[in-house]
Amino acid sequence: MPVSLKKGQKISLTKEAPGLQHVVVGLGWDLNQYDTGGDFDLDSSAFLLGENGRVTRQEDFIFFGNKTHPSGAVTHLGDNLTGVGEGDDEQIVVDLSKVPASIMKIVFTVTIYESEERRQNFGQVNNAFIRIYNQDTGAEMLRYDLGEDFSIETSAVFGELYRYGSEWKFNAIGGGYQGGLAGLCENFGVAVE
Repeated sequence: MPVSLKKGQKISLTKEAPGLQHVVVGLGWDLNQYDTGGDFDLDSSAFLLGENGRVTRQEDFIFFGNKTHPSGAVTHLGDNLTGVGEGDDEQIVVDLSKVPASIMKIVFTVTIYESEERRQNFGQVNNAFIRIYNQDTGAEMLRYDLGEDFSIETSAVFGELYRYGSEWKFNAIGGGYQGGLAGLCENFGVAVE
């Protein structure tokens, strides 16, 4: 049975499942009743960060334009342009055994594509969640529902996988940010054109 996390709560994945290697991070969301007259396109991303909390190279940023990390440790399974339907809207697969030793954490984010031009923000998004399941067994390990805490934010950090000694843990962050994807990239050390 999966653990339901609250904001700021942490859980050890490898203590719960010794030998855990392959996990799928599912991210999902729905739109609320407010219509801005344009389509909503939310995009998930993963930032592989070194000890200083920044990427060690540009390829450590995984998104719809760079779907697979050079190590093969993290793979984005594709961009859902509408978010329509039940379950995960986008998924990112992580092979914990392939994560380079220099990477201390993997941060999972969701941003609103062209949020400024379309006048959209996370206040117009409902039922946002992140869940992790064991790819080898199909068992859901955890789920974190973000709630409705956002109003003007255009990007959100849903959570992070991080090393703690020999363990992999998950931290439910649920932090909203302005500045969209460019703001997150700048924060994590990714050069933005």
